[in-house]
Amino acid sequence: MAVLTKAEAPPPPPGRRRLLYRLQVLRHDPTAALGLILVVVLGYLVVAPLVAVLSDSARLQYGDEIHAGQRPGEWTGYYLWRVFRSQISGLLFWEPLLNTLVVSVGTTLFALIVGGGMAWLVTRTNVPGRKWLAGALVVPYMLPSWTFSLAWLTLFKNERAAGQVGILQSVGIRTPDWLAYGPLPIIVTLGLHYYPFVLLLVGNALRRIDVQLEDSARILGAPQRTVIRRIVVPLMLPALSSAVLLVIGRVLGTFGTPYVLGLPADYRVLSTGLFQSIRDRSTGVASVIAMVIVAIGILIVLADTRMMREHRRFVTVGGKGAMDRLGDLRRWRWPAFALGVVVFVVSVLVPVLTLLLSTVTRTPLDLSTFTLDYWLAERLPGAVGFPHGVFRGSELWAAAWNSLRIVGLASIICAVLGLLIGYVVVRGTAPRVAAFLRQVSFLPYLIPGIAFAAASLSLFAVARGPIPALYGTTFLLILVMAVTHLPYSSRSGIAAMTQLGREPEEAAQIAGASWWQRMSRIVFPIQKGALVTGIILPFVSGLKELSIVIMLTTTGTQLLTTLSIGLVDYGYTQLANAVVLVIALVSFTMTYLTQRLTNSSLASGLGG
Repeated sequence: MAVLTKAEAPPPPPGRRRLLYRLQVLRHDPTAALGLILVVVLGYLVVAPLVAVLSDSARLQYGDEIHAGQRPGEWTGYYLWRVFRSQISGLLFWEPLLNTLVVSVGTTLFALIVGGGMAWLVTRTNVPGRKWLAGALVVPYMLPSWTFSLAWLTLFKNERAAGQVGILQSVGIRTPDWLAYGPLPIIVTLGLHYYPFVLLLVGNALRRIDVQLEDSARILGAPQRTVIRRIVVPLMLPALSSAVLLVIGRVLGTFGTPYVLGLPADYRVLSTGLFQSIRDRSTGVASVIAMVIVAIGILIVLADTRMMREHRRFVTVGGKGAMDRLGDLRRWRWPAFALGVVVFVVSVLVPVLTLLLSTVTRTPLDLSTFTLDYWLAERLPGAVGFPHGVFRGSELWAAAWNSLRIVGLASIICAVLGLLIGYVVVRGTAPRVAAFLRQVSFLPYLIPGIAFAAASLSLFAVARGPIPALYGTTFLLILVMAVTHLPYSSRSGIAAMTQLGREPEEAAQIAGASWWQRMSRIVFPIQKGALVTGIILPFVSGLKELSIVIMLTTTGTQLLTTLSIGLVDYGYTQLANAVVLVIALVSFTMTYLTQRLTNSSLASGLGG
């Protein structure tokens, strides 16, 4: 029998040749395979939770079969009827929806007035200390949002809520319920937290307006009000609309402040109503409310996109020198500076000092009762659930370790995932994969945090196929926190990879370097700035995050934020204030270090 030599052997069939060729290409450039892996990962972590919560809202849950007259798992409209049309729909949905609208509109108006006024002051006038004011007035955003609500309680709390009364009540000034709890304090405290958004957006837009347009109008005889109405306001519409929608979207998913200041007065908004439904194990009702919040959040961002498209016609081109000309306040310069200082004092110093004072005195405003017991005591009289100072025992340290560990790992995953998404979008050759990754990685930005947490809980609370139940695990917290911050890191990764040419990688590939060697020795080192930013910014944001984690933590996965809210529930106001001060200190320190490492500033462009 003849034996064929290698040269005489028949060639492999065409299908096998194509497979061998693709495997060879894949070994040297696995971008396509990486793209498919990312599509599957993001599909499961971002899209699947939304599908799960939609399914839970349309399938009957266990325990509701008697009320609905159906078997568990069957398709049903019971939850839609219960939320929108039943006798208790007002309590479940319509009242919280109305309260949410009131709080959103009130907070937006407050933030526009304060933030817009301060933006005009530091960008268009010669007020003294412009640079200092521009930096100082964005500090409120570095603090946890419910810092202001706890400070408000410390000042105005009356006997309606458990625990020690506030400072005013302790000195004999009766504080009515409408001042201590409900919509007014929620609007004021959220406005103090979110006005920096308006300050940054409006301030940067004001700097880009060419004042030669205003000068030309004045030369032609237009009065100041006409200049503002016909020139300044139209040019400011994109920034104003973005600021309004951004604040509304943030308020929609905020949990801490409405919970702290609304619970004593039974004043519910959609976020606290969703949390209460989860706590009551009303999964179907919670799913419907979550879908409503998701829908509103998506509509808000789509409206912002539409407005930005409409306002692109308001574009000016002018000289740089003309843009930087400042209005002369003359004798009002120092009063204007004093006004800026007052805003800083009210939004930063008063809340922080109020919380600090409450933690070092047994009786408010009575320095003769100075004590460090709330920080260091081994035993606090009358305390049961938390019987010692915050630095004693293991609760604070365990929560701090959980926060640093969970948020740190989530930030690293978020940064690496964002850079890989940017790599596939920019370097990949499959436009549909790139479009899917670009859109889905941005989807968590459209969804308020508490709604996305509810959706993730709906997906991971039970075992589904090969994926076990993850509720109560640190792994679930890490995943959800990484995904919710993915919009920022993915956009940063796409921008960074767009600026990096293909030449360094191509040269390394010609020299025989594998894909992993090219990534580890070229791409990651060159993009270390984007990686550092992608790690630190989600880390700072995650440390003070409450809306996302409030429904996902258990006793074994307590974080600093959930520990402080738990102390509020116990009525231990001073201890809760102490924990919030710890969070604020860590958050402020990390934000400062971030700005130093990245040579950037939250107030960049303002007051410069």
